[in-house]
Amino acid sequence: MVSKYKSNKIKIAVVGVGNCFSALYQGFSYYKDHKDEDVPGLMFKDIGGYAPTDIEVVAAFDVDERKVGKPVGQAIFEKPNCARVFMPEVPAGPKVQMGNVLDGVSDYMLAQPEDESFRLSEIDTVDVVQAIKDSGASILVNYLPVGSQKATEFYAQAAIDAGVAFLNCIPVFIASNPVWEKKFIDAGLPIVGDDMRSAFGASILSQVLQELAFDRGFAVDFHQQINIGGNTDFNNMMVQSRLSSKKESKENVIKAQNELRGIPIEANSLFAGPSTYIPYLKDNKVAYFNLRLRGFGGQPVTLDIKLSVQDSENSAGVVIDAIRYLQVARELGVVGALRGPSAWTQKTPPQQMMYADAKAACEALAKRQLPEQN
Repeated sequence: MVSKYKSNKIKIAVVGVGNCFSALYQGFSYYKDHKDEDVPGLMFKDIGGYAPTDIEVVAAFDVDERKVGKPVGQAIFEKPNCARVFMPEVPAGPKVQMGNVLDGVSDYMLAQPEDESFRLSEIDTVDVVQAIKDSGASILVNYLPVGSQKATEFYAQAAIDAGVAFLNCIPVFIASNPVWEKKFIDAGLPIVGDDMRSAFGASILSQVLQELAFDRGFAVDFHQQINIGGNTDFNNMMVQSRLSSKKESKENVIKAQNELRGIPIEANSLFAGPSTYIPYLKDNKVAYFNLRLRGFGGQPVTLDIKLSVQDSENSAGVVIDAIRYLQVARELGVVGALRGPSAWTQKTPPQQMMYADAKAACEALAKRQLPEQN
């Protein structure tokens, strides 16, 4: 029986020791050192009695020879990671174990320059399920590269077999897939997904701009969001077959605002997705928005915006929240895909919600109030 009381620590396992995890792991130390200050970057300091500093990494998996076998506190600074180093001194943490490759690494990435790509370790793969069990983790966080369909499904099943909750940060549709959600329900486990929505990123900005236009009585004839960046995520998505799910996920955010209001979506009226890879930018992502609106009397309104962010840090605070929502849900005995937290933290949740409604659902769970699940 799941305890209804707060645990001392939230123990997590992580697959994918890349830029996003680097920012997250550094963040644990950053907020520990700044815990008594009113520092920016967190949407909720307390969720169900848990602070960000209550999260502990107890297992990590990767396949790159520069990371496998090293403590996570060292591995996060190895190439091809290029996330900004804002906390150079971090705990050593557990050693990175060799995970399953499957479709997690493309031939294209293996052919890229060493500092911009992956180099596979020849160490034998560990028994992932047993390793998760041995670690004592209660949540598995998926940070695999975009397009890792088989690998993500493998780790989702590993989470079920190990009896842990699952946080799917990439655009492989698990939480939003009814077949996979039922597997987690049958296993008595919660899940949050799919595809992490950064704290102040392109997707949340697209959502609130679209909401604002509709709420103020404007029609949206065209909504464009183009993203460029220089980290391995953008390089990996140069393979068009791996990009499709990411583009679909980002466009889902915009389409949802029409669908929730019953407003038809005209052909060729929107575009959202990564555009190209520019190594010089490193972990800096730049997004360009162009919205064409119609208002009173048919007046045309054009909106052009440029957003520049550190990509990995921008997602880390959201992941810290999603981890804590999953832990609270476990302690309350809530199973399946968490509607509110998924809509608040992900681009393609099982149920899209308005900004205010998703936030309210998260605030309720943060107070340990049982959420409404469809």
